[in-house]
Amino acid sequence: MKDQIIITSVKPADGEQASQLQLFENCVQAGFPSPAQNEYADSIDLNRALITNPAATFCARVIGDSMTDAGINEGDLLIIDRSLPPSDGSIAVCFIDGDFTVKRLSVRDEGIFLTPANAAYPELPVTEDNRFTVWGVVAYVIKRM
Repeated sequence: MKDQIIITSVKPADGEQASQLQLFENCVQAGFPSPAQNEYADSIDLNRALITNPAATFCARVIGDSMTDAGINEGDLLIIDRSLPPSDGSIAVCFIDGDFTVKRLSVRDEGIFLTPANAAYPELPVTEDNRFTVWGVVAYVIKRM
């Protein structure tokens, strides 16, 4: 599992503690700028917005670059929900042969494959010889700009 994204520590998410931030009344334009409007309509609690099942939700920091084409970069914070069902195409934290890794699940007639989102890395087939489990599904990626 060299040069792959590897999860080195996982911490439970604290969905119980309120954390209020001001929320703009209007959406922020990503195209051409619109006239500035400094009106705040409400506040948002990021714990409640991002965590639906606190007992099954964990956070982990990303190390590595095997998922960059999926927008997951080194230093990003993953919010992982263990209650979400994994499916074909899910980005998941998987435990394989003693290591955690983040990959896209690919379910095919030939079996399950862990697919990186970086052409520099090979796809990993999961065989019956592997100790493998999908530990949780990535629900959100939080990045620092």
